[in-house]
Amino acid sequence: MSEEKAPPGIDPTVPSAARIYDYLLGGKDNFAADRAAAEKLLQLAPNVREGVRENRRFLKRAVTLLAERGIRQFLDIGAGLPTQENVHEVALSVAPDSRVVYVDNDPIVLVHGRALLADNRQTIVVDGDLREPATILDNPEVTGHLDFAKPVAVLLLAVLHFVPEQEHAERIVTTLRDRLVPGSALAITHLTSGDLDERKVDEGRAVYQGTGTGMPTPRTREQVLRFFDGFELVPPGVVATREWLEDEPLALPPLPGVDGFAGIGILPGS
Repeated sequence: MSEEKAPPGIDPTVPSAARIYDYLLGGKDNFAADRAAAEKLLQLAPNVREGVRENRRFLKRAVTLLAERGIRQFLDIGAGLPTQENVHEVALSVAPDSRVVYVDNDPIVLVHGRALLADNRQTIVVDGDLREPATILDNPEVTGHLDFAKPVAVLLLAVLHFVPEQEHAERIVTTLRDRLVPGSALAITHLTSGDLDERKVDEGRAVYQGTGTGMPTPRTREQVLRFFDGFELVPPGVVATREWLEDEPLALPPLPGVDGFAGIGILPGS
């Protein structure tokens, strides 16, 4: 993507969390500022690229597992830019009657997502902010596409760490959980500091300053576990993301840097 092709209202000199992620995945929907920010992250944590790819592989694993369990509705909040094996592609490959809502507040994500899915009647893209979950749940586009009287899988993949306050993040998840019926699911991936020292963590967080998304906040496993309050964890539980992928060959041996936790929970019956 060239700076001259930036949509109206987009400043290509300001990096975007979604476009940084896109670059790390090998995408082309990014600007020079995004690439520079991503390269700075790679200097601080050489395994960042492997981490985002693990996150994407977990997305495929989670959506496949949940579709095979009979869930036909997916709410992906903080969806990011379209890339290969998106939620709707994975879900529809397992269950052709699946319905998907992508939620994001990045203008480029909205433009690209809507263009890509213009002819896909089972998938929509809506403007929404995780920090205001009630506005997502009450959005007529969302409620017109998903039936919350039936199970819904909520996907919060690499997004909760952009909510810095633990109490606020827990309230967000509780608000979402309280709208779900038994049999619904929650899938989370979340950044942790890995083997980085405090200085490198702070430098990495600062890369995101000014992106509009905010600086990420690494959390411990115990903090991530609290997001699953009220859910029954699917084995292996809340573990390092790579542990969900142990039956898949790793392209490279682990590199030093950040790490991530992943988990899936099912809302039990009353």
